[in-house]
Amino acid sequence: MSTSDKICELADAVQRRSAWKKAGEQVVFTNGCFDILHLGHVDYLEKARQTGTKMIVGVNSDASVRALKGPERPVNTEYARARLIASLQFVDLVIVFNEETPLELINQLLPDILVKGDDYTIDTIVGAKEVIAAGGHVKTIPLVPSYSTTGIIQKLKQ
Repeated sequence: MSTSDKICELADAVQRRSAWKKAGEQVVFTNGCFDILHLGHVDYLEKARQTGTKMIVGVNSDASVRALKGPERPVNTEYARARLIASLQFVDLVIVFNEETPLELINQLLPDILVKGDDYTIDTIVGAKEVIAAGGHVKTIPLVPSYSTTGIIQKLKQ
């Protein structure tokens, strides 16, 4: 499967998730902007995948990133960011979403495991109560200190 084949629309992702569920796979979901891919992202995504057997990553669209991060972001287009995330061997599927949060994706996919970084608490993770209500689990992953896209951008501007 090529990296571009891992990028799909929500309807296709729901079908693939259903097939994985029938096959007994433990599906992990996480999301982010992933504007400039760095060690923190790779470490986080690799650890997230280790919590299950398949992983779906929601990537914020360009409009969504602008709404969250401001008019100068994203640095890279949504297609470029989605392809980079899809190229990681431990990522099975990528969905670009336009909303500020991935709640619609989570409600449609109902992953077995919802993962975010430990800069969140379970009660602040979007979709946590829905995943738990459906019998799933919510986990946080320790982040690599001193790695952030904002930090990289600030360093480049200096």
